[in-house]
Amino acid sequence: MNQVAPVAGHPLPSRQQALLAEFASGLGREQLAWASGYLAGLAAAAPATVPVPAPAPSSTLTILSASHTGNGRKLAERLLAGARQAGISARLVTAGEYRPRDLAGEKLLHVIISTHGDGEPPEEARALFEFLASRRVPQLPELQYAVLALGDSSYAKFCEAGRVLDERLARLGARRLLPRVDCDVDYERLAAPWLEDALARVPDGLKRQAAATAPVVGVGSPAPAVPGRSSPVIAEVYVNQRISGRESLREVRHIELALAGLGGWYRPGDAIGVVHRNPERAVERVLQATGLTGSEPVTLQGATRSLAQWLREEREITRIARPLLAAVAERSGADLGELLDGRNPAPLEAFTAGSQVADVLERWPARWDAAALVAALRPVAGRVYSAASSPAAVGDEVHLTVALVGSDRDRVLAPGAASGFLAAQGEAAEVALWIEPNARFRLPADTTRDIIMIGPGTGVAPFRGFLQEREATGASGRNWLFFGGRTLREDFLYQVEWQDALRRGSLHRLDVAFSRDQPQKIHVQQRLREAGAELYAWLAGGASLYVCGDARFMAPDVHAALLDIAASHGGMDADQAGEWLTGLAADGRYLRDVY
Repeated sequence: MNQVAPVAGHPLPSRQQALLAEFASGLGREQLAWASGYLAGLAAAAPATVPVPAPAPSSTLTILSASHTGNGRKLAERLLAGARQAGISARLVTAGEYRPRDLAGEKLLHVIISTHGDGEPPEEARALFEFLASRRVPQLPELQYAVLALGDSSYAKFCEAGRVLDERLARLGARRLLPRVDCDVDYERLAAPWLEDALARVPDGLKRQAAATAPVVGVGSPAPAVPGRSSPVIAEVYVNQRISGRESLREVRHIELALAGLGGWYRPGDAIGVVHRNPERAVERVLQATGLTGSEPVTLQGATRSLAQWLREEREITRIARPLLAAVAERSGADLGELLDGRNPAPLEAFTAGSQVADVLERWPARWDAAALVAALRPVAGRVYSAASSPAAVGDEVHLTVALVGSDRDRVLAPGAASGFLAAQGEAAEVALWIEPNARFRLPADTTRDIIMIGPGTGVAPFRGFLQEREATGASGRNWLFFGGRTLREDFLYQVEWQDALRRGSLHRLDVAFSRDQPQKIHVQQRLREAGAELYAWLAGGASLYVCGDARFMAPDVHAALLDIAASHGGMDADQAGEWLTGLAADGRYLRDVY
């Protein structure tokens, strides 16, 4: 029998190395030779892994991009280009490719990071944040850093991920090169000067012409041009139908859009941005609250439009942001300190859930002129929806699954601008859209790999596209879907399609949870635990796991269920289970698109 010593520099997590050592210690020479050949064969058949970026030399600026929709990545690429032009040795690394332990060797770090969901970092930065919160993180007295945070001030935890990262690095002894800048959805105004300042603060020792050859990690070949937020295209509505039951507590619609060439611009897992017009009733209420007519001309940044046009097409009037509240407090004299207190987001969160701009203007009246009102409102932010289709199956179409915000019968929510706009579009109507690529939420390149999809409610949308793609391309891996809703009768989205896929054999297993069909609520996390043994076996066999939907409650509950499954069926303690899930995420086998 052989005693196997630990191997330094191995690519395996500690638990996997221990299991390998335990397995090998009981084998003889002939058995070891056979196992070696078997594993070598598996390695030859496995897809190539993305090379891990080398640690930065001490004389290199590391630009770390942690992006959700891609805006942060674009800014990071601009920063890299500026660094090269200035002769600064620099490298660009995405948070998903960055090795957290390399922080100990960094000297200069510029981070551009977005926030999504309930103050969460982007999915690709999850491992980095877990490391920074752990006991393993070292003190960083040699590090100088700067943080540019991207967010949306209509959310209570505005730029929370950037704030947490900035403060954590400071507590670890790192030194800020310049104060953190928090950018709203119109990020360019603050981001551009930050990029200039960030380069100007780089120590002279890093300014060397050799930077022209500095590596760009993970950029790869330029992606083909696709319609972006600033250059949308016009698609035609082919289908717009309700797919939730008439007695459902929330209306959900299936919408099909078509345009020549559209199928070449997106892939399953991507999101589709929609340019919407604000509801006429919301515009009327703002005008009534301010005593303005809407015909007043307003010129801003070289563009002149009527006030009504600004409100209808260019300004956010269905979501409340802190800058508006600050302007209202100044003009009305009202004490809005509780709502503006960033240390306690709960009051703002509760207030904004059921309120719109007109509610604020009516509650705290003040004198407004048209130009001041437009200046106080944020530029309108388009809404994005997961693509619920695959071009391999639908050609030059894209399908959306849209929950009509404000149609809820069990709670009062302000009507959704974009969902209401889409719901009102009849067949042959035109809708402006753009593509939000989501490279972090892709099907495995290895089509023999099994996949597990967890998507309650409209979170199931991308998995409709996943299944279409797998079937159209002849993928041989198995497909397992977990779906959840309130009731079987009213809320089983795409029920007939899933049942047909089961009959065809393209969907191999379907587990459902309907929370209101029995006295005790049942959610997808219970179904995960019930299927824990088989689910763990799929993951141990190499399956990829995807989660899409609610970030605030569902995603954490699913994560906790996966930890329990690792403990119950993998024999792991809490630390090992956490490492196991982190390892799956690092390997691109635990992917989340949550919001």
